[in-house]
Amino acid sequence: MPSAHPSSASPSSSSLASDPAAASLAVIDLSRADDPAERADFLTQLHAAARDTGFLYLTGHGITEAETARILELTRAFFALPEADRLAVSNLNSPHFRGYTRIGHELTGGASDWRDQLDVGAERPAPEVGPGDPAYLWLEGPNQWPAALPELREVVLEWQARLARVAHRLLRELLISIGAPADFFDAAFADRPHLHTKLIRYPGSAPSGADQGVGAHKDYGFLTLLLQDSVGGLQVVRDGGYVDIPPMPGAFVVNLGELLEIATEGYLRATDHRVVSPPGAVERFSVPFFYNPRLDAVVETVPGAYLSAAPGIAQDSANPLHAEYGRNELKGWVRAHPAVARRWHPELIGA
Repeated sequence: MPSAHPSSASPSSSSLASDPAAASLAVIDLSRADDPAERADFLTQLHAAARDTGFLYLTGHGITEAETARILELTRAFFALPEADRLAVSNLNSPHFRGYTRIGHELTGGASDWRDQLDVGAERPAPEVGPGDPAYLWLEGPNQWPAALPELREVVLEWQARLARVAHRLLRELLISIGAPADFFDAAFADRPHLHTKLIRYPGSAPSGADQGVGAHKDYGFLTLLLQDSVGGLQVVRDGGYVDIPPMPGAFVVNLGELLEIATEGYLRATDHRVVSPPGAVERFSVPFFYNPRLDAVVETVPGAYLSAAPGIAQDSANPLHAEYGRNELKGWVRAHPAVARRWHPELIGA
């Protein structure tokens, strides 16, 4: 789904046809995990969705309609602010890649995405990064909040905390579903998990006629939970073509990232996806949340009998994958936001 920072290209749009009729994802009701009569079937369905497509609709998550309405309301309010108020929190001001990105200034596969966005992470002090420290430590730090919309801070940070709890529960159930220890990743997420939320606007068609709202990519972390409005535009690769993943009221679209694929030696799937720009002047709003471990966490292989069926990890020389989470994360930010990298971290350009 819309990614924190895209990390790999998928087949070109000219070679894949969109087929809305084929766009069926499993609907996984997380509340069924608590019902002894439903639990076995719940785990079977979750396993199949994660193994076969890496995408699913999640219901029964406990996030209320009022909460989702409020975050979307404030997302629209942020993008309705005068441009000067949005540019006051430009990510060009932040060595931590936090803040507002203007339309066309984020890249996927080297091409501009026709959207603008506000990037928010866990609210933490700016780190002291020494010469021998890993550069990915810069990815922690304070957020930038628009003075003209003061309520945004509390709502977004609470939303982020709420979704982190949902994602953690889902990750544990996912591990159980493949026969692995539920707590295998608990230590990696227990202290300073790397949480990330985007508020995104797709402002309609680009003047050039290009339809790249966000280009084809895989998410490179663990789990993504997407709240989208009613407009649609998300597409996922299935059976050699793109299929539409329409909004489902009350459901998040969940997808697996590359680090889960690495951790299961290719058994679980990170799947290519993109967003096609809405037509004309129609706006689309979405709020993806990315659940990832602390930056220095090293991803190890998840134990379990499932490994006998794991195909291994496909290597891509254009997209090297690192077991240390922070290195993958930093790679994505530098590629997606080269102007920020040039201003604050020129030594990382081309690294």
